[in-house]
Amino acid sequence: MIKEKKIHRERQTKIVATLGPASSTKDMIRAMFDAGADVFRLNFSHGTHDDHRARMKLIREVEADVGRPIAVLADLQGPKLRVGTFAKGPIDLQKGQSFRLDLDKTPGDDRRVNLPHPEIFAAMKPDSDLLLDDGKVRLRVVTCGADFAETVVIVGSKLSDRKGVNVPDVVLPLSPLTEKDRADLEVALAMNVDWIALSFVQRPEDVAEARKLVGDRAAILAKLEKPAAVRNLLPILELADGVMVARGDLGVEMPPEDVPRTQKLILREARRIGKPVIVATQMLESMITAPTPTRAEASDVATAVYDGSDAIMLSAESASGQYPVEAVAMMDRIARHTQADTTYHAGLAAHHPDLQRTAADAITAAAHQVAETIGAAAIVTYTTSGSTTLRAVRERPRVPILCLTSRLETARRLVLSFGVHAVHSVEVTSFSEMVQRAVQIARQDGVAEIGQRVVITAGVPFGTPGNTNVLRIAWIEDQANPPG
Repeated sequence: MIKEKKIHRERQTKIVATLGPASSTKDMIRAMFDAGADVFRLNFSHGTHDDHRARMKLIREVEADVGRPIAVLADLQGPKLRVGTFAKGPIDLQKGQSFRLDLDKTPGDDRRVNLPHPEIFAAMKPDSDLLLDDGKVRLRVVTCGADFAETVVIVGSKLSDRKGVNVPDVVLPLSPLTEKDRADLEVALAMNVDWIALSFVQRPEDVAEARKLVGDRAAILAKLEKPAAVRNLLPILELADGVMVARGDLGVEMPPEDVPRTQKLILREARRIGKPVIVATQMLESMITAPTPTRAEASDVATAVYDGSDAIMLSAESASGQYPVEAVAMMDRIARHTQADTTYHAGLAAHHPDLQRTAADAITAAAHQVAETIGAAAIVTYTTSGSTTLRAVRERPRVPILCLTSRLETARRLVLSFGVHAVHSVEVTSFSEMVQRAVQIARQDGVAEIGQRVVITAGVPFGTPGNTNVLRIAWIEDQANPPG
């Protein structure tokens, strides 16, 4: 007996929605899921641990109601570098004037201010630039020491208490995990989140440090928001489970004209290695206060989709904006309409990564080609660790990737990946049983209909991670029995 058809997104690019004051009820979370949200982000820069626990509980209730895995991403704050305070309120810095930064905690004036971060002074060199208040103020270091820097103002503006500091030219001797982050991390892991987003990543060692704490309890997503991280892109990609193009800080620390090509570089290299990418920040920012986005924002979202991004993200739009459900629905519509463009898949195929000389890559590439040739409704992967499914994702097929796994945590993590319809299924013990389950679930979840075919890949013997070595074509029949 076929059960009621479950939700199957026809959109391949996933949507990450941040929860916050505007989206913390079960009805709102369910409405955002129904509008298209696949992953929910808990931003540990804001809110209390109890707030996040309450939201997590509601997400899991919605997951149980809809019968679909939902991924949860816990985003750690990371180090926040800020200037101190000013004795008489905001100052007005003029181009060409001298300005001193130091460790003296005395409130500042228009000649100096406290910078309570000795790590910055330790890394600073003459001719280094410092960006204050999201780049509105640019200072160039003239002379510096262990506890001070004499600078000249290159770009002036008003500057007020505790504005942020960015140092784009140097790698700072700072861990990405502050004491607050470590406490937040333990709470997030105890909540059984699926992904941990690591802020302020500069080097592969930063990811390795987080891995020692996280282990295999969650997947790690490295946020690429500093030029140093982009310079270390390949080793970071090797160690992380996925990455985020965090264009807010990245756009402050590098020239704006370099951000688009950097985004494309990250997407291309991550696909080649087989790691999911989220494109984030200011995607539909005007929808914080308006019911529709600007045309430029719609184009920005579409560009991320055209480039093959695994997921696109809403931040304040869904966390604190006036139109959280509408923002998710708009992102869903833009992605679906972009996918419908006849040039969409041709563009993805033009940047197909080279295959490794392995049986697993050969089988996965063959599955993609067979699906194209016979007009299959879906590619089915049976996986334990997720590696078989991630190989299929690299191909960016036109059809859905139906992922069957006996591990709920694997199903949830794979929700983030391009085109994956993840299903937590019972464990199977034979290949014929697996094929039968595949065709049943493909029909039950609306991925395929009677009379259509699916292409199935798996690793035999079962339970051996990365051992993709079997390909099978199966028909969807009335009794869900594969042909002999």
